[in-house]
Amino acid sequence: MGKRRRATERKSVGVGNVRNGNMRIGNTKLHPGVLGGVAAVVLCGVGATAFALSGGSGSGSGSGGDGSTVDEKPVASGPPTAAEVRTTARAFLTAWAEGDAARAAALTDDRAAAEKALTSYREDGHLTKTVLTPGKRSGAEVPFKATTTVSYKGKSKPLAYESELTVVRRKSDGRTLVGWRPSVLHPELKQRGDRLVTGEAGDPPIKAVDRDGAELTPAKYPSLGTVLDGLREKYGKKAGGKAGVELRVVRADSSKSSKSSESSESSESSGSSKKADAKSTPDKTLLTLSPGTPGTLKTTFSGSLQAAAERETAKRQRASVVVLKPSTGEILAAANSNPTGFNTAFQGSLAPGSTMKVVSSSMLLEKKLAGVDKKHPCPKYETYGGWKFQNDDKFQIKNGTFRASFARSCNTAFISQAKKLDDDSLTKQAQEVFGLGRDDWSIGVPSFDGAVPVQSDAQMAASLIGQGGVRMNPLNMASVAATVKSGTFKQPYLVSPDIDDRTLATAPRKMSGATAAALRELMHYTAVAGTAVKPMQGLGSDMGAKTGSAEVDNQKKPNGWFTAYRGDLASAAVVQQGGHGGDSAGPVVRAMLRAGG
Repeated sequence: MGKRRRATERKSVGVGNVRNGNMRIGNTKLHPGVLGGVAAVVLCGVGATAFALSGGSGSGSGSGGDGSTVDEKPVASGPPTAAEVRTTARAFLTAWAEGDAARAAALTDDRAAAEKALTSYREDGHLTKTVLTPGKRSGAEVPFKATTTVSYKGKSKPLAYESELTVVRRKSDGRTLVGWRPSVLHPELKQRGDRLVTGEAGDPPIKAVDRDGAELTPAKYPSLGTVLDGLREKYGKKAGGKAGVELRVVRADSSKSSKSSESSESSESSGSSKKADAKSTPDKTLLTLSPGTPGTLKTTFSGSLQAAAERETAKRQRASVVVLKPSTGEILAAANSNPTGFNTAFQGSLAPGSTMKVVSSSMLLEKKLAGVDKKHPCPKYETYGGWKFQNDDKFQIKNGTFRASFARSCNTAFISQAKKLDDDSLTKQAQEVFGLGRDDWSIGVPSFDGAVPVQSDAQMAASLIGQGGVRMNPLNMASVAATVKSGTFKQPYLVSPDIDDRTLATAPRKMSGATAAALRELMHYTAVAGTAVKPMQGLGSDMGAKTGSAEVDNQKKPNGWFTAYRGDLASAAVVQQGGHGGDSAGPVVRAMLRAGG
């Protein structure tokens, strides 16, 4: 008697008519997209006909679609195949566009989060008549175009955008699924809990103006896009405007207090912020169904300096710059090479390298561990806490002074003093004199106030030269230069505290006049005879500067830093992977100081 075989009946559901590359569902003609070389378009809306996809059930695994038994097979492993990517992506996009949140979510690797987000897409976002057109597959990634309609209380407008999804394989059963992340629904959804919401905006629009009354817009000043969003969120109601009806991205943590929202951590940093869970990105308007009435909000920005900052950062990759007025703390300009990305200028959290030696020097001067023209060691190497430190190019200064060590940015001149310091000495100096790392700045939009954690042994020594756990951004380091110039810390801000009666942060103590004068002398000498000569050449006598470069793990070139003052201007810049600060960030700061007169 021959072996009996169990037959598996396979069924298919008709897709409709396919003619000349066009797909039809019922009597509706669809425009084809290309998905890995296969014509495919997903059209859905309320009442659209569901269809099965040829080549599988849409899950990416081989199970009988009618519930019949199949022979057991080994669990699949390895990257999804091209066919699996196509099938899984098409099935997910189909279910989403048809409004079947449960079915679409079941095709992801995080069913609960996906179903909640997909349901919110329709119910909170009021997005209907969705058409999803897949693009050409690249490995496991599938880009797609979305066109939909935003409808709310008799008003409607079309919305179009692009996104992408990635197909992954689940280890437990080998099934291929869409790797869930909020940005699949819309690229502006950055984290779990972010939502698209249509309705009357909670924050009225604002007309932000510069110090001379000229309007500030993202079109004219691209780097101010996220800043203006933040200003609207905090001051929209105070500015006297009237809210309109909008589709907005509402961040997951928007219920947090406005103060807690003013600190964040850069994803670019290997360090940490004390408020890493605080809101760092403001809500964002995607579409206006009916405009509100904006209120006018005056800022401290200088239109001419902001324009110069935009030009300088646009010329470079990964550059960020800030300009302050030392006498008041007013922020005059801030820009980033990627204006729509992370606001490194205000929220970055990066090791500042040797620009931190300004703060360290103030501490050594106050503790009488250094004097401008006193002898100071600068050997090739210095060991502390088990680490061997060296200078750039292993230079040394024999019988030199602290002035010479500062101007040439001698690392070992600072490391040699570590044994005479307490673990918290630098932390106290940064917090008490320069107002850094206290988490109390309130500039008007989210910002990171710097971090100088208490460390010990080699990490404490590394902090003296801006490595270890020290983290800063251009706003922080511009404030350091401004504090040296004015002799006292004045918290940076871009909206006057008179508007909302907030209290600006202050430093617990002021450095002595002698210490401030010594720092200005050191920074001036660095600008005329040290590592900052080239960027500062020809800028007059009332100026000073400090260069810096910060090593970053797995990065070929260090981040270049530069901070300086000239008259009543202070500026700092960082160029990530820029190399030496004088060569990379220095020209950016020079341009800003020249633009300010």
